[in-house]
Amino acid sequence: MTLHKEGTATIIVTAIFLAIVNGAIAYFFPDNEILRKIFVVLSVLFAFIILQFFRVPKRTTVKNPKHIIAPADGKVVVIEEVVETEYFNGPRRQVSIFMSPINVHVNFNPLSGIVSFFKYHPGKFLVAWHPKASTENERTTTVVRHQNGQEVMFRQIAGALARRICWYIKEGQQVEQGEQFGFIKFGSRVDIFLPLDAKILVNLEDKPVGGETVIAELA
Repeated sequence: MTLHKEGTATIIVTAIFLAIVNGAIAYFFPDNEILRKIFVVLSVLFAFIILQFFRVPKRTTVKNPKHIIAPADGKVVVIEEVVETEYFNGPRRQVSIFMSPINVHVNFNPLSGIVSFFKYHPGKFLVAWHPKASTENERTTTVVRHQNGQEVMFRQIAGALARRICWYIKEGQQVEQGEQFGFIKFGSRVDIFLPLDAKILVNLEDKPVGGETVIAELA
């Protein structure tokens, strides 16, 4: 299993913590074999959860300039028309994908193009499905200009557990569909804002695969 670079510090701290806990149990309860075994099992399970969270999946992106692919694994929780006020200042079609702690949290570029806008916003840590999470939580906003001149916005949004958003893009950069653009540690969400004439190809409750599932098609 390949692990993401963002998990290095967390994995090391977790290993040290579990070693100390199990060492303390063995020292203070040397005759309680059942207790020691319980903590060993719980430690293995906890370590497995942490490792699987930071796993890097192998994804195959079938590139198509008209397609918008899922930027993350998770569940589609919002499909609606909204008024976007940070950049477009007008109506857009929003698709939101919620990532639970058991999902892969690597984020993938939904389209190829030039990053025409990027901004990091410090903020709150409301649960990711909260209606105000998109505008009040810690987040990043990225706009990519497609080769046909259309622009698509996507936001990384921290959730109640997420305490660090990572990104690897900047304004003026050329990005490629399907490549990694960021990572969010523990439960979070990604919003995509599309032109009104984009054809939405997913439904609520669908579980797209980041870097592979086509969620919309540009006109």
